[in-house]
Amino acid sequence: MVAITPAMLVVFAVILVALAFFATEPVPVDVTAIGVMVTLMLIQPVSETLVGVGLLGTPIVLFESYPGDALSGFANTATLTVLAMFILSEGVQRTGVIQILGAKISALTGESELKQLGATVGVVGPISGFINNTAAVAILLPMVTDLAERGRTSPSKLLLPLSYASMFGGMLTLIGTSTNILASDVYSRITGEAPFSMFEFTTLGALVMVVGTVYLLTIGRRLTPARIEPRLDLTEEFEMAEYLTEVVVRDDSPLVGQQVQQALVETEFDVDLLQLIRGDSVFLEPLGPKEIQTGDVFTVRTDRNTLVELLDVEGLDLVGATVTEDELEIADRGQNLVEVVVAPGSSLVGESLATASFRQRYDATVLALRRGGELIRRRMDNLPLRVGDTLLVQATTESIERLDTNRDFIVAQEIERHDYRESKIPVAVGIVAGVVALAALDFIPIVVSALLGSLAMVATKCLRPTELYDAVQWDVIFLLAGVIPLGIAMENSGAAELLAEMVVMSGEFLPLVAVLGVFYFVTALLTNVISNNASVVLMIPVAIEAAATLGARPFSFVLAVMFAASTAFMTPVGYQTNLFVYGPGGYKFTDYMRVGGPLQLVLGIVTTIGVAYFFPLT
Repeated sequence: MVAITPAMLVVFAVILVALAFFATEPVPVDVTAIGVMVTLMLIQPVSETLVGVGLLGTPIVLFESYPGDALSGFANTATLTVLAMFILSEGVQRTGVIQILGAKISALTGESELKQLGATVGVVGPISGFINNTAAVAILLPMVTDLAERGRTSPSKLLLPLSYASMFGGMLTLIGTSTNILASDVYSRITGEAPFSMFEFTTLGALVMVVGTVYLLTIGRRLTPARIEPRLDLTEEFEMAEYLTEVVVRDDSPLVGQQVQQALVETEFDVDLLQLIRGDSVFLEPLGPKEIQTGDVFTVRTDRNTLVELLDVEGLDLVGATVTEDELEIADRGQNLVEVVVAPGSSLVGESLATASFRQRYDATVLALRRGGELIRRRMDNLPLRVGDTLLVQATTESIERLDTNRDFIVAQEIERHDYRESKIPVAVGIVAGVVALAALDFIPIVVSALLGSLAMVATKCLRPTELYDAVQWDVIFLLAGVIPLGIAMENSGAAELLAEMVVMSGEFLPLVAVLGVFYFVTALLTNVISNNASVVLMIPVAIEAAATLGARPFSFVLAVMFAASTAFMTPVGYQTNLFVYGPGGYKFTDYMRVGGPLQLVLGIVTTIGVAYFFPLT
């Protein structure tokens, strides 16, 4: 039995605190990861000080090269490869090729839910193997919601499969997800073996995708709930009938002659002005500077109690009309009403509509907010926003186009875009193909080919230089940089060896393939609660130690951990793509367990058997 040392106890304490922070997210996961890195860096000098005053026998050494190892996550090949892959994905996205492909396929589905589901899974799966699967879902989400709308299908029936299928597809190649790249790097660093090749586990990934697809088209289709009824009118979908109305300014109203900003916006009333109708003209934001005139008709969002108070105090009369989506989009005959999803890494996460000055910053008005299955239509201004929150937004067509290009949001409906670089489609696709080919042929390492491809995206004007930094999901980069030192500390302290020894005890009464299954399911459960990248860093050192003790191939055990870490189906927080669809699909937390639980079990068995078949355990 491995002796427990102070270094192990310290590392386990850091891990437990980190797990609690990853699971509850009092701060973003990337901030937690940086906190872990800084904590590990402080342990060594603090312990030396304690030794000097006689409070500790020997210093706690977690890093052989200090502080180089602790900071190595920033210069790690996995971190740089993931950074480059974000840039490559952005270059492809800017051409509009995926939107064009999705539109062509969706035209063939009609009103058949099964065809729509097949098209959704069939498009996102293969694409996710070659561009980041998170980016693939963000790009395809508007196409899928429009597909549901045109086919009179509940978007809830398609969006969860969209997320799940992107995870299947991400396991087709090394570059499908950041988790694969990180797992390859950790495996190579610990074992001294070559990193994974581009298509080394594609056969297993294809098996998982086929089985997962069959599940989604059969059992999963029946289990996936239709939380949102198929409706063409967004005001119906968000049940806005009791919250939207029109009021007219009377001759004797004290508001006449005042600016809208002071008279109606900067008040204590829970009311939003959506549009001003003056004669034959209809005005949207910005309404603040306009001077109120007799006979002005305002479309407002408020509740009945506030409306009664507003009518009494401000000299307004109720027009009494039922406001529909068509009436809200009459201002410039364009698309003025859309669903907007708060994206991961958005600067609005943790902010409220008031503190973010949403109306002023984006010239847009939020009518309602959907968080999973919960609809919020009053007193939204001070509610802290979360990733996956879906906002029903009214704005001018120009403002909506700006929201669509903003990295903080995903507009959940297809809008007509004029800035796609369609002439660059062959170039961008060719660059990605070249990156894949160079890495697959082992001509140069994947990190070099990916960085070369990123430069080529700029050199060929698929991307502008100023777009490079916006293309990168910096929260993922800092997460990787922060958790990589934790894996190093686990190895150097002996914590990984101790955990492996505990797992190996099960090998005394379980066959080797069952121990492999234990690693899969432990990792899967962990990943559904914390970050998938953190799960890989924690579990791969343990898996390698356990395999070595059991006389098994470490590669096979690492594959089981990697596949489990990239397929978190049972919670909305287990994977970023699950959060993407949480609001637009109107899902409840339990829906993920209902649909994803059986899928996790099926794929756990399939992956374990598949690893043992394609990659012998001994």
